[in-house]
Amino acid sequence: MSDWLCDSDMATFDQTKFDLTPEKQASIPRFLRQQITAKPQVVTGPGANLRGKTAIVTGSNTGVGLENSRQLLDLGISKLILAVRNLDKGNAAKQDLSQGRNWNDGDKTIEVWKLDHTDYDSVRSFATRALNELARLDIVVLNVGIGPITRSFNEHTGHDEVIQVNYLSTALLAMLLLPVFKKSQLATSAPGRLTIVSSELAGVTKFKEATSNPPPASILAALDDKNTKVDMADRMMVSKLLQQFFVAKIAEVVPSSLVVINSVSPGSLYGTDFNRDRRGTLVGVVAAVVMRGIANSPPVGARIITDAAVNHGEETHGQFLSFQTVVPLAPIIYRPEGKQISEKLWQETLAEFKFTGVEEILNSLAH
Repeated sequence: MSDWLCDSDMATFDQTKFDLTPEKQASIPRFLRQQITAKPQVVTGPGANLRGKTAIVTGSNTGVGLENSRQLLDLGISKLILAVRNLDKGNAAKQDLSQGRNWNDGDKTIEVWKLDHTDYDSVRSFATRALNELARLDIVVLNVGIGPITRSFNEHTGHDEVIQVNYLSTALLAMLLLPVFKKSQLATSAPGRLTIVSSELAGVTKFKEATSNPPPASILAALDDKNTKVDMADRMMVSKLLQQFFVAKIAEVVPSSLVVINSVSPGSLYGTDFNRDRRGTLVGVVAAVVMRGIANSPPVGARIITDAAVNHGEETHGQFLSFQTVVPLAPIIYRPEGKQISEKLWQETLAEFKFTGVEEILNSLAH
C-alpha cells in the first residue's frame, strides 16, 4: 500500500481550528439561523483580481453556476470555460454573461465546452482537452449536481445516477484536471484552486449504507442495490457526504502548493433548477413558498462559492466552507468508523477509475 494511504493520515478533528464542534455545525437549527442572519458579502480583496487567469465552472448555464461565472467575470477573469451538458444552453449562457461588457474579443474570453457527468468518456475528453488547449488553469469550480425525486441508474456504469453525477464523475474530473494544474504551476509558479460545491446536509445523513452492522462488502455496491428502498432527499445528502470524504482524502495526497482543494455550500437557494423535478408537485409548491422566505437568490449564494474559490489560502485545503467561513466537515468523517469508511471509499473510488490512470497521476503528485 502506498505511504499516502496509511491510516494515520485520515481526517482528525482539531478543535483549535474551529469555534464549534462538527455536531454543532451539522445542526439544522444552527443552519437555519445562519441562513436567515448571515449576509454573504461581495467578494473583494487582494486575491479578487483575476486578470490574466483562467477558470472552469461546471454546470454553469443556470442558477448558482451561472452567477458564479458572472462574478468571476466581474473580477476580471481573462478566460472562462463554461462546462455544460447542453451546448445550446451553454451558448445562451455565454450570451447572457457577455451582455454589457466592453471586450475587444469576447469570443476568446468565454468558451463553451461539452461536459456530461453521466458519461466517463465525456469527463475524460473534457480533461484531455483542458490539458491540450489550456496554457494555464487557475480556478475550477465543480458545481454540477442533481437532486431528482425518482431513482434511476446510469446506463453506462449501472451506478445510482445521483452517486454517478454528484460524486463519481465529479471526483474523476477533479483528479484528471490535476495534470493541467501541474502544467499551469510550471508556467505561473502559483497554486491553483479547486472548489467542489457541497452542502451542509452532508452532515445530516446517517449514511446507513456504510454504517450498517456488519458493514457492507462494498460501499458503492450498497448504494447501487436496486432492492433497497431509497429516500431520494437522503441519497442527495449522501452524495454530498461522499464529496466531503473525497475532499478530505485527496488533500492528504495532493499538496496545497500545487492546488488548494476545498468544498463549499452556497446555502439554501431559490430560483435554481436543482429542484426542478419537484416543480408542480404539492411538496414543490410549499417548498418554493418557504424558500422564498429563508433562502438566498443565486447571485447571493454564488458569493459564497466565489469567496471559497478566490479569497482563501492553504488553510482551506481539504476543508469545508459555509457562509464564507471555514467550518468542520460532517461529523462522521472525524469518527473512528468514518476513518474506516474513508479508506474503503477511497480504495473503491480508485478501483472504479483504474482504467483512467488516476492512481498514477496521484502517485506523481503525492507529498
